[in-house]
Amino acid sequence: MTSILTNTAAIAALSTLRSISSNMEQTQSAISSGYRIENASDNAAYWSIATTMRSDNNALSTVKDALGLGAATTDTAYTALKSSISVVDQIKMKITAASQPGVDKSKIQKEIDQLQDQLVSISKSASFSGQNWVYEKAGVNTAGTQAIVGSFNRDASGNISLTTLQYNTTSSKLIAETATAGVYSTTSGMLTKVYTANYTNSVGVQTVGSLGGGSLGESLLTLDITNATVDQLSIALAVTEAALQDMTDAAADIGAVNARIDLQTSFVNDLTDSIEKGVGKLVDADMNEESTRLKALQTQQQLGIQALSIANNDSQNILTLFRQ
Repeated sequence: MTSILTNTAAIAALSTLRSISSNMEQTQSAISSGYRIENASDNAAYWSIATTMRSDNNALSTVKDALGLGAATTDTAYTALKSSISVVDQIKMKITAASQPGVDKSKIQKEIDQLQDQLVSISKSASFSGQNWVYEKAGVNTAGTQAIVGSFNRDASGNISLTTLQYNTTSSKLIAETATAGVYSTTSGMLTKVYTANYTNSVGVQTVGSLGGGSLGESLLTLDITNATVDQLSIALAVTEAALQDMTDAAADIGAVNARIDLQTSFVNDLTDSIEKGVGKLVDADMNEESTRLKALQTQQQLGIQALSIANNDSQNILTLFRQ
């Protein structure tokens, strides 16, 4: 039936054209934005996952910054330890030289004084972003466990947590200064604590008084060999060697922490890339597919327009029936 009130063919053609236009709008949006799923209305489940994972990736980016800060701090501490070991090696050489007969110990002591001052300078200046892992001053910079943020975690229930890399700076402390400037602790700090030493002679093992008298050991920063006897120089060498062993162990520990930070940094970088790829697979548009779809929709749109035009012309054709 042909009606001038209701053009069924035009209505059908117009409905098809609207559907094509809607699909074209979605395709053009995907091409312009690069996203197949840009809003929650496109696919609520995938959009929610992608939004959460993007947020986690942003947190991992901050973790990378924290690891970089931690690496810089451990590098600084390691550099201080390595430089201090070199200086203590020189002190060891000076004490060995002073053990030779006829040597002016007072002149050698002047060199040792400068090396001791250098050790203090190295320890105090080994600071990065306010953190110093080799120097402690009571009430100002207290040694203890330092935590470096290593990873951001989310479990199956959505609970989040942080993984930290921990290191106790008591193990790497070179100098422990009391609240009074220039006064050092005798119980902690590899350069300031008192080491006990034994001297072996032909009679057997006997303890030998320290260079300052009254104790069985000396701090590396308070060694004074100006009037030292041969036995006392042996104690000085033992003290120096004990400090060197402690410093070497501390440097090895710092190196291990630094290696762990490097491994974790590499892992976080790879994890960030994996998450980004996973999110892309969920919401990114396939540009080859979208461009092909756009071409097809443009063709369908042209055909739809022609169909609508034909349907509208059918109503006009009715007028020919009423012509005389």
